[in-house]
Parts: sequence; structure tokens; C-alpha cells
Amino acid sequence: MSPPLCRIATRRSPLAVRQAELIADALSREAGVRTELLRVQTEGDQMLDHPLAAIGGKGLFVKELEHRLLSGDADLAVHSMKDVPADLPSGLTLAAICTRADPRDGVIAPHHKTIEALPAGSRVGTSSLRRKAQLQAQFPDLQFLDLRGNVGTRLKRVQEGDFDAIVLACAGLQRLGLDEQITQALEPEVCLPAIGQGALGIEIAEDHPHAQAWVGALHDPATAAAVTAERMVSRALSGSCQVPLAAHAVCTGDQEVQLQACLARPDGSLILRAAAEGESRIAGAMAAKQLLEQGGADILAELGVAGYA
Repeated sequence: MSPPLCRIATRRSPLAVRQAELIADALSREAGVRTELLRVQTEGDQMLDHPLAAIGGKGLFVKELEHRLLSGDADLAVHSMKDVPADLPSGLTLAAICTRADPRDGVIAPHHKTIEALPAGSRVGTSSLRRKAQLQAQFPDLQFLDLRGNVGTRLKRVQEGDFDAIVLACAGLQRLGLDEQITQALEPEVCLPAIGQGALGIEIAEDHPHAQAWVGALHDPATAAAVTAERMVSRALSGSCQVPLAAHAVCTGDQEVQLQACLARPDGSLILRAAAEGESRIAGAMAAKQLLEQGGADILAELGVAGYA
């Protein structure tokens, strides 16, 4: 009797496929299942001529995959956790959060190497309001410009001179074997990472008879505790691509974390910071409360976020 088949939904980008392949290899090894990738064209991958904040945010990268789970066409979906909205559709659950890779942002600056060395007026490409706000505040003489597309497209544009530097997640470059392209890794003190950055999540239908058992061995409790704290900040502040929000937690014990968070105006003219520690969900809620009390509600109202506008 042949092993059961596990159908894995993934976006079609090279990075998404590579991440799904890593999960497929682990499932074959740990659960003894056969795997098949279901490559799905998502709305976010098709709309590359507009900033993410203008077209609905990172949820555009996951909803088509979630449709495949709910329809029964796929057994599980693999996501970068930074792309997963704080609230999941009814009937779906995150069955596993895998061991986190490097959560930092990476600079690719072929000629100047570091962001500090870039001359005034240099063009820096990034698709993230979070990165723009934090870096604009520290490097006001640089131009931070929108850059969309898959990793290869972005690297080509900086190599061809369209940008003097670009900023991408270190984890994605590492998974693609492109570590050598990173000329500087930005520590969280310089640019606090995106919520969930560096972690992969596995989403399944709650009523799937086997998927939870298949992925159980891939779940990392320490990463899950850290990402849960970060996602609590996002949930409390209605986080999305339209909100320059960042959070990074480190697990210090059984469900205990140390958490940093920040909320900014898009132009970097105001950056609020918070820190909390304790049980992951409590720490996340505490950090969100601090940000709101410091003026975060006003920033969210300025951005037209529901519940604060």
C-alpha cells in the first residue's frame, strides 16, 4: 500500500515554491507521506504595478491558497508568516509554525555595502511601509522608493542600477541560496522586523482528518510562542500592509517571550516603541496597549484604520 498523498498549496513565485519544497521534504521524512505541490497564482502576484498598501495588503497572497483548502483541493498551504493576516477564515487553522530562520532585514548595496555608506539622494527600493518608515527616520537623505516583484526581479533591478540598494528579508535570500547577495543584515535595533518574518506557517482545514498529524513534527513551540506574541500586536492594532507596524519576539522559556514593537507614521516622522515580556499573548497585548497609549490610536486614525478612524 502506497503512502498517503499530501497536496501542498503554494504561490508560484520561486521563493514560495522553494519554501513549499522544504516543507514537502520534511513531511516525507517525518510523516512518511508522498507530496505534490499545487502552484496557485495569487492576486497579489498578479498586481505588481502598485504598492501592496494600495491594493489590499499581504492577505492577497494567501486567500487563493485558503480557497483551495476550504474546497478540499489541497491538504495544506505553506505561507511566510509575515504574509498571514492576524485573523484566519472560519474553518481554517495554523497547524504548525516551523523553526524560524533569520528574521532580520537584509540590505543589498553592490557598491556601498551598508545603508550608512550610501550617499545622499541614493535610491533604496523596498515594498514595505514598515521598512520605509523606520529607515527614513534614521536616513532622511535617502530616497525610499516602491519595489515589487519576486526576489530575482528585485535583485536584477539593483544589479542593473535602477536602485543603489534594496532591502529584502534575509530568510528568503537564504532559502534561495542567495546569502552572498546580502551586504548588510540590519539588527532589530536599526529596523525592527515584520511580524512573523523568517517563520513558515502551515495552514489546514480544521476538519481535515489527517493533516494535523502529518505536520505535528514540524511545529516548533519556541518559534510559535514568539510569532504568537507578534501577531497579538497586529490583531490588537488592526495591522496590515497599510500600517507601518513591526514586532519581534524572542522566546525565553515555556511560552515566555521578550517582545519589542513599533508603530510609525508612513513618512517616519513619528515612531512609537514598546517592550514587554511574559507569556506570549499577554506580552503582545501589553505592547499593543503601550503603543496605543503613546499615541498609536491617533496614527491609526490618520491611516483610516477601522475602529480607530
